[in-house]
Amino acid sequence: MSTPASPPRIGRLAAGPLDAITDVSGVTVGHVTRDEGDVQTGVTVIRPHAGDPYRDKVPAGLAVINGFGKSVGLVQLEELGQLETPIALTNTFSVPTLSQAQIRDCAAHNPETGRGQPALAAAGTDFAQGAVGAGRGMSSFQLKGGIGSASRRVPLRHGGSFTVGALVLANYGLLPNLLWGGQAVDAQLAKRIDDEAHAQAGATEKGSIIMVLATDAPLDARQLGRLALRAGVGLARTGSVYGHGSGDIALAFSTAYTLPHLPERPMPAVTLLHETQLDGLFQAAADSVEQAIVHALWHAQAVAGRNGHRRAALRDLLAPRR
Repeated sequence: MSTPASPPRIGRLAAGPLDAITDVSGVTVGHVTRDEGDVQTGVTVIRPHAGDPYRDKVPAGLAVINGFGKSVGLVQLEELGQLETPIALTNTFSVPTLSQAQIRDCAAHNPETGRGQPALAAAGTDFAQGAVGAGRGMSSFQLKGGIGSASRRVPLRHGGSFTVGALVLANYGLLPNLLWGGQAVDAQLAKRIDDEAHAQAGATEKGSIIMVLATDAPLDARQLGRLALRAGVGLARTGSVYGHGSGDIALAFSTAYTLPHLPERPMPAVTLLHETQLDGLFQAAADSVEQAIVHALWHAQAVAGRNGHRRAALRDLLAPRR
């Protein structure tokens, strides 16, 4: 079996030029990665636009598919339908530290909130995928997982298009359940996977996946919640069963307009997309999430960490044995 030159292509919709969440205009992503022997971790930050999201918030929606996860701010997002900070991803134990960094950064730019994140400063449109940033210490299907991204364009009836971009932090799944481009793995790869799984006998589903969707389509918070829910379609296609110990959370936001923080500034008058036109966006959400998970597995390299723990890379298993 020869090593594939590229990962499987998901769906029929065209991708944006980067095939990443940053194909949605204004969205940027930055990483800080710690590769220091026993310390294998990092931070990934998604900026919804180049300005201050506290002053100019974006509409957002949430879908908690399986709530076994740790987060800060999702309750407020669900209540208000607004995103007012960059989205910062990291490992479970670093969530409090990252929250403090977000607060410090917000206060530095907006002293009225009461009194720098390097990943925030590093945010750009072209970014690495795989075992980088928040994905450094993550496993997916008992292989190396991490950060993956993709995008899809949705053509409009009268010309033009909308873009849906996805970024995932993949840390979930069991090897025997893996579907690669919608197909069960072939017999040769299955044998290699079985060999890898044997060393992890008795493993249970106890990871998580965070799925972030961005779009330039003019949607409100309710519609964005519906869009976020469709991320679960792409997740299921890869072989996830939303296991007991897995936290599966999706967030979607729109860059089509912003919502002012200060009450003296007028609220925008926005013509929203009609409900009957959402199906194309739903398709794009499902496809881009599945593609992003594929990219996370494809780009991840094998990593050895604390106490000799090691996660193999899928591409190493796909390579022919000599």
